[in-house]
Amino acid sequence: MNSYEKDKEVLLKRLKRIEGQVKGIQKMIEENRYCNDILIQIAAVRSAINKVGGLILENHLKGCVKSALAESDNGEEVIDELINTMVKFIK
Repeated sequence: MNSYEKDKEVLLKRLKRIEGQVKGIQKMIEENRYCNDILIQIAAVRSAINKVGGLILENHLKGCVKSALAESDNGEEVIDELINTMVKFIK
């Protein structure tokens, strides 16, 4: 089971909403809408996807990482993997 299993429905609902927002941005561009309005919508999508990522990250830390540390003889490898993941996530 994935660490985010308990939040799976919430995550999918948010991602579907984000998908709708992206389609809305595409439509705005097709309709030659005002740049400022498009940029505001892009910011909203960015914020929404960051919230999804944050929720998955929280579950990863509380589930996968916690379990890996408890089961590992070398916690440093687990921490290194976490650091690499965090660096990629915050880019």
